[in-house]
Amino acid sequence: MAQNKNALIRYKTIDKCLQNSYRKWTLNDLIDACSEALYEYEGKDVNVSKRTVQLDIQMMRSDKLGYNAPIVVYDRKYYRYEDPDYSITNIPLTENDMQVLSESVEILKQFKDFSLFSELGGIIQRLEDKVHTEKTHQSAIIHLDKNEKLKGLEYLDVLYQAILKKVVVRISYQSFKARHPRDLVVHPYLLKEFNNRWFLIGWHNEWEKLQTLALDRMQHISHDLRASYMDNNFNGDEYYKHTIGVTVLPDRFLYDIILKVDGKNAPYILTKPLHHSQELLEQYPDRSIKIKIRVHHNYELERLLLGFGQSVEVLEPSIVRKRMKYYLREALKQYEE
Repeated sequence: MAQNKNALIRYKTIDKCLQNSYRKWTLNDLIDACSEALYEYEGKDVNVSKRTVQLDIQMMRSDKLGYNAPIVVYDRKYYRYEDPDYSITNIPLTENDMQVLSESVEILKQFKDFSLFSELGGIIQRLEDKVHTEKTHQSAIIHLDKNEKLKGLEYLDVLYQAILKKVVVRISYQSFKARHPRDLVVHPYLLKEFNNRWFLIGWHNEWEKLQTLALDRMQHISHDLRASYMDNNFNGDEYYKHTIGVTVLPDRFLYDIILKVDGKNAPYILTKPLHHSQELLEQYPDRSIKIKIRVHHNYELERLLLGFGQSVEVLEPSIVRKRMKYYLREALKQYEE
């Protein structure tokens, strides 16, 4: 158990003791109470020293944690709260505290599908209850994209655990092009989110290559505990070094993409680069710019560029420029009478 969690347990225990004004609490009594509380949480004896509890009392008295607990010593031996109604659990939260907590809860809730946060889930729920009981109803200030109706989210934790524990998985998978699902034996390496969808990257033994599988196309997952896991020294950062999206292609599809961006959109491209390889090549008097990115020519790149419409022009290479011209001409046909 983390030391900071042990400290919180001790603070809570001391607080509970001092709220009981019908008993006289010596330092040894508080030490024994803290030891018993930690034993209940950890299931083993924990040596709580006299110095530790003295420092705990000092910390509770200070404003470092916001407690400012009115702990006093009387008869040179016993500890109590000078204010009998005081408790560290009754400390009012400031308006700023409530705002930070509220938005933090919303952010933490995005990760509820992972067991890594399972223990945190209860804390989040309690925080959420605390926030709602102590503040007036207010719409969120931070809003994160998340599609709760997206299929496959239930597999996130199964795959996360398989990657963590290096376990081979069998996946019943049906792509959009397939009429029927097929069983795939995969050595899972990485979970990746892109455009509000989740993907698994793993090694496929039969095809002897890395596969990118969408979680929303998975129908069932089971573990193959008899198969030996192969990690192949996979490095996600290196794997996606030249890729926008999730479709990684061979190096023959890797190009220096030269783009001209109009003056209206140039500030957005400069402050939020299309890719980490982005370089500014030239700035024009009309505030338009010429930039270069080194990426694979994949489907996601095409969708990104098409999304800018007339604001971005592909200058090089010719293969990408011709593809953009084709798509835009075909799109225009749908609006011609």
